Amino acid sequence: MSVFDDLVGQDSVVDQLRGAVRGAGGLLAGGVGEGMTHAWLFTGPPGSGRAEAARAFAAALQCPEAPDTGCGRCDSCHQVMAGTHPDVLYVRPSGLSFGVDKTRELVLRAASRPTGGRFRIVLFEDADRATEAASNALLKAVEEPSPRTVWLLCTPTAEDLLVTIRSRCRLVTLRTPPTQAVVDLLVNRHGVAPDQAAEAARAAAGHVERARQLATDPAARERRSEVLAIPARLDGTGACVAAAARLYELAEAEAKATTAGLDDQERSDLKAAFGEGSTGKGVAKAVRGAAGALKDLEEQQKRRATRIKRDTYDLALMDLVAFYRDVLAVQLGARVELSTAAHQADLQRVARSSTPESTLRRIDAVMTCRARIAANVHPQIAMEAMTAALYQG
Repeated sequence: MSVFDDLVGQDSVVDQLRGAVRGAGGLLAGGVGEGMTHAWLFTGPPGSGRAEAARAFAAALQCPEAPDTGCGRCDSCHQVMAGTHPDVLYVRPSGLSFGVDKTRELVLRAASRPTGGRFRIVLFEDADRATEAASNALLKAVEEPSPRTVWLLCTPTAEDLLVTIRSRCRLVTLRTPPTQAVVDLLVNRHGVAPDQAAEAARAAAGHVERARQLATDPAARERRSEVLAIPARLDGTGACVAAAARLYELAEAEAKATTAGLDDQERSDLKAAFGEGSTGKGVAKAVRGAAGALKDLEEQQKRRATRIKRDTYDLALMDLVAFYRDVLAVQLGARVELSTAAHQADLQRVARSSTPESTLRRIDAVMTCRARIAANVHPQIAMEAMTAALYQG
């Protein structure tokens, strides 16, 4: 077993990272590690596993048992993969951006020596969310890293970072995993029936976590089916308004379901940390002092909720793009795998009632809706404009 076993369809990336781990000893000795460097940039489309690849790499770098592959069994590997290793700093922006103050704090923490591991590793997911000022603060740390500090940055594309940062990083490019590789993972690791695994893998279009969710969560499958049913129901202005309202409602419900459990647990943990429910001298004062911490937590939770809502809207809109992409494939007679093949009747109906040119315009309308939501237009208003454009073709 290896920490790289879960990287689906990424054989070339695994070879690259294993080679770097083997060369890490030279870097520790103060020399040049063959294939190893202090800064890495993991890129790839959504669902390709760029953050998972970075985490597996971090585990292999810290592994004392199998330093060339990462054994996946020792305490160090388990801690890194679980996100609890003391020498691995995990950064995942909870809001829509990551500010300069947090970045400066991160740079200071990253400069300290490892407490027990071989390296001090910073795993920065969604590094593209760093503001311009934050990116400039990050540049200095990547330019002149501490001898035993390794930066692992994750972004969808290399162009999402400042050119001065990416020019100092070793690039790791992940690809969209093949459908069959995702099917094998669902069947062998999660016990999903082959037919259901194949349908989920096609629907997710290579997004491993999304495929896992669709294969194991009936509610997620139902929400996706409702979204994909929208194009065939747009038969008038009233239907467009109703469809936009339903699309907004579905996304809001999914985002709320995602955040509710997290928020409640975090509030309970914070109150317990300040002594709520305890007795004794000083407890009342400590509980009163929790008010400020609770307010800060609520602000963080609001920012996280905004981000999760944006991600949920985007997921629904990309399902619509997938539908119209399949409509276009049917119209052109393209022999490609259809990610919405389970909705064959609606695909055929929309394909027969429109032209390839109108399908392309509809895809553009969905992409315009995505851009408007990203620019802070109210999602329901943006979706109403989109459904009207989808109806008009």
